[in-house]
Amino acid sequence: MKLFLLAGELSGDKLGAALISGLKSLHSDIEFRGVAGPLMQSEGMESLFPMDELSVMGIAEVLPRYVDLRRRLLDTAREVADWAPDALITIDSPDFSLRLARLVKSRANVRTVHYVAPSVWAWRSGRARKMAAYIDQVLALLPFEPPYMEAEGMRCDFVGHPVVSEPIASDEDAAAFRQNLGIGQSTPLILVLPGSRRAEVNRLAPIFGEALRPVIARNPDARIVVPAAAPVASEVVDSVRGWPGAPFVIDGREPDSDFDQKRAAFRAADVALAASGTVSLELAANATPMVVAYDMNWLSWQVMSRMAKIDTATLVNLVTGRAVVPEFLGPSCKPQAIADALGSLLASEGAKADQTAAMVETMQLLGQGDEPPGKRAARAVLDGLQS
Repeated sequence: MKLFLLAGELSGDKLGAALISGLKSLHSDIEFRGVAGPLMQSEGMESLFPMDELSVMGIAEVLPRYVDLRRRLLDTAREVADWAPDALITIDSPDFSLRLARLVKSRANVRTVHYVAPSVWAWRSGRARKMAAYIDQVLALLPFEPPYMEAEGMRCDFVGHPVVSEPIASDEDAAAFRQNLGIGQSTPLILVLPGSRRAEVNRLAPIFGEALRPVIARNPDARIVVPAAAPVASEVVDSVRGWPGAPFVIDGREPDSDFDQKRAAFRAADVALAASGTVSLELAANATPMVVAYDMNWLSWQVMSRMAKIDTATLVNLVTGRAVVPEFLGPSCKPQAIADALGSLLASEGAKADQTAAMVETMQLLGQGDEPPGKRAARAVLDGLQS
C-alpha cells in the first residue's frame, strides 16, 4: 500500500505522526511519501521539502509568498500523480491542502482524505460543498462536525482530538519544575504562549508583554514561564527581554529536555495567557485556567470577522457551549483589557473552578478514555480504502 501524506504546520505534523504510527500498527506493508515535519520524519517518512515553507497564515502574510507557494503546490501535485498512491491524505492547512487535493483529483484517480474538518460551522460554510467535488473522506477532531460534511456527500469519521492522548505531567513533575525555577507552591506562576508562527509572535509578544506589566505590579513575586516552539524560539527569546516578571523561556530547540519542561510547566502554572489556537486544548488537558488573545493583520481580520458565524474562537467555549474562557480577539486584543482579565482570573478561585469543570467536560467530549485518536484515524483510513 502506498500513502502520500502532507502536513503544513506543527499541529499537522503531530497528527500525521500519530496517524502513521496507527497505520503501521494495523497494516504491515505501507510505503509513505509526502511533506512532513520532524515528528512524522521520526516515524520514518522523508519530506520532499521543509514543512515550514507552508506555515503561513493570513491573507496579507500569504501574498508575498504566493509565487513560492504556487510552485510548491504544482510540484507536489505532480509528485502525487506520478507516484499514484492508494490515497492522498492532507492534514490540516486547508488553504494549501485542499488546493492540492483538487489538483490531484483533476489529474488522477486517487482517493483523497482530509484530516481535520474545516471549521465550516464557524465561517465559510460553502467550503463543505466545494470540498465534496474532490474530497472522498474527512477525519474530524470535534464530535459535532460529521453532519456538516456528510450533508454534502462526503464520508466523515469523528476520530477524537489528539490532545486527549497526550501525556500529562504529574503533580510531582510540577512541584519539581517549581523547585528548579526557585519558587514555592504558593508563588503565582503565569504561563505565556504567544504563538507558534513568526507572524504571531511578532504581533502578539509586544501586546502580551505590556499586558503583564500591571499584573506583575499587583503580584510582584509572580514568575512568568514562556514555552517556545522550535521554529520561533529565537524570536520568543528576543521578544521577552523587556518583559516584567523575569520570564523563563523553555527553548523548544532542545526537544527532549524542553518537552518534559513544557509538560511540567503546563501542569505547574496557576493561569495562562495564550494565543488562540489548539494550545488552548493543551491547557484544558492540564486544567490550567486561561485567558485567550489574538490579533492579526487588519485586512485579514476584516475579512475573517465578516464571515464568522460564531462569537468565540476558544474550543473549550465551543465544545461546552459555555463562555467560561475570556477572549480578546482582533481589535479587542489590547494590553489593559487582557491585564484586567488575567489579574481577575489569578485572584478568583471561583473563576478558576468554573474553567476547570468546563475543561474536564471538554476532554470527555473529545474522546478521552477511548482508543487513541491516531489509531482511530488509521482505522478510518483503512476502512475507507476497503469500502
